[in-house]
Amino acid sequence: MATTLRVIVDQFVAPVPGPTGRYTEALTRALIATAPRGCEVEGVVSSSLPSDYERILEAFPGLSGLYKSSLARRELAAAWQFGLTTSPGGGMIHAPTLFAPLRRHDRTVPGEQVVVTVHDVLAWTNPESLTSASVAWQKAMLKRARRHADAVVVPTHALAERLAQIVDLGDRVRVIGTAPRPGLEVPGDADEVARRLGLPAEYLAVEGTLEPRKGVVDLLHALGRPGVPEIPLVVIGPQTWGEQHLATVAEEAGVAPARVVAVEPDDPAEHAVVLSRATAVVAPSRDEGDGTALIEAFRLGTPVIHSDTPAYLEVGADAGIAVPVGVGGGYVERLAAAITAVVEQRDVAERLSIAGTDRAQAFDWRDSAERVWQLHADL
Repeated sequence: MATTLRVIVDQFVAPVPGPTGRYTEALTRALIATAPRGCEVEGVVSSSLPSDYERILEAFPGLSGLYKSSLARRELAAAWQFGLTTSPGGGMIHAPTLFAPLRRHDRTVPGEQVVVTVHDVLAWTNPESLTSASVAWQKAMLKRARRHADAVVVPTHALAERLAQIVDLGDRVRVIGTAPRPGLEVPGDADEVARRLGLPAEYLAVEGTLEPRKGVVDLLHALGRPGVPEIPLVVIGPQTWGEQHLATVAEEAGVAPARVVAVEPDDPAEHAVVLSRATAVVAPSRDEGDGTALIEAFRLGTPVIHSDTPAYLEVGADAGIAVPVGVGGGYVERLAAAITAVVEQRDVAERLSIAGTDRAQAFDWRDSAERVWQLHADL
């Protein structure tokens, strides 16, 4: 009889899948591909539209089955938050997020285990970046994880340290890194994609929103400093955040709005075009739990400039230029200096490209999936 690992794939078909949706997709595919002899992977999803079930089965053709809850996502999230349902039953369960059936179970019974994943601690460090409902739910689910999870996966040691300051999970935390999203390859029609997206001939690329912690506003102010090359900026994300608009913030920072382009790529191939054609990718965030954005730029050989947030330092490992955020100001000036060096000094850009390409080899979804399988075997 096969041993079944039941993976919560719900985030893949969530209304806004986001980074955790991409994580769910990549890890689930890799878990199927690396399943040990005598093991199989079953998907678990909330009550959804028939088209969502079809999307899951098409995306993960190796699934042994798909458990469909009788509760819709919102109701299932509430039920799991309060431990009010036994769905989807026992066995080995792996959740790519905190969305999991965390409940009391007999750990002496072989194969009865639940593992969850924590991607950030924003509910504690930056609650203003989330809705009040999301903050409450995440805090409640982490409390349940403390009581009932057999292990908690995090993408970086940096996040593991921050998590330890919030909740005592003992020796149950496991660091298993991420890798580039599936399909992050430059397509044959890259020139056409670039024209369709309106990409400039040369530009810096940054992923994020105008939310303060993301550092995009810091980057705009750096580009507005005297003496900094007047290179365009391509923002991978929406033009607005709350009542703020990208063009307005750029103008206030001293950057002509025409120099700033916002794009939202439709698929990984388009995303690859944006990253690969950039003079450099800038990751100015002041608070991140993982460094997937860096890994993706490294994979495509694009020079990277990033803040010295601990997760970035861990993932970057000197393959990019680390810019200290500091506590007494000066971050904008330091960003400006790093940008100027990469744009104006070809040897600096070439060195970063080579270092990043080398560093990218350390991150692979197959390796991550094998470590997940080993984790469940150890449990």
